[in-house]
Amino acid sequence: MPASLSVNLNAIAMLRNRRDLPWPSVTGLGRVALGAGAGGLTVHPRPDQRHVRFSDLEPIRVLIDEEFPTAEFNIEGYPDEGFLRLVEEARPEQVTLVPDDPAQATSDHGWDFRRNHNLLGTIVGRLKNRGIRVSLFADGAPDREALSIARDVGADRIELYTGPYGGCYDDPQRALAIVEELGRTADMAEDLGLAVNAGHDLTVANLPALARRIPRLAEVSIGHGLTADALEYGMAETVRRFRRACGQDV
Repeated sequence: MPASLSVNLNAIAMLRNRRDLPWPSVTGLGRVALGAGAGGLTVHPRPDQRHVRFSDLEPIRVLIDEEFPTAEFNIEGYPDEGFLRLVEEARPEQVTLVPDDPAQATSDHGWDFRRNHNLLGTIVGRLKNRGIRVSLFADGAPDREALSIARDVGADRIELYTGPYGGCYDDPQRALAIVEELGRTADMAEDLGLAVNAGHDLTVANLPALARRIPRLAEVSIGHGLTADALEYGMAETVRRFRRACGQDV
């Protein structure tokens, strides 16, 4: 089954936040994306609210519940107490935990599972007790011991950090090597019983090779490249293009 597409709304929110105005509408474009067949919406509410604001979360929850009840809400972020309270109030179907420093421009590495074993075990348990699926951001290099820790702390999924793959847009040979590395990591994760998501700098051009190498890929979360394409093609057509790149029939 082709991967589900979750549209990351952070870049839209960042554009909105340049002015004290309500447009572009985060929920409005989320509605367009879901109407075009996206499987869900992703946000990353950072502590400084420079992208999605805390006040955006409840309207997105309502949008999904009232208009697209089969879609999923995915909230990603570093699991400090403030983030966990936001998540518990917003009731997403999935939380993706990332090891970001608040000052980072964007997520750029996966968890050190060995160092954070106890921290993740406590937090994953707290979220799963509330019925939330948990995905952990993971580097693409194969490391069975690290992935075993992700499983042992109770995670349901990992999300492969695909930034280095996206960065090879002008180096096809390097891209092939990285997608194979990502594929081996996915193979290990699946063998351990973890489902696999992927995200960061994925595009219409590079998604097909990733989807072929990881045929059981559960979900891709895409923001920057998708928003850039939406400026050219419009949100609805862009979502359809990305869905086709995932292997979905559109």
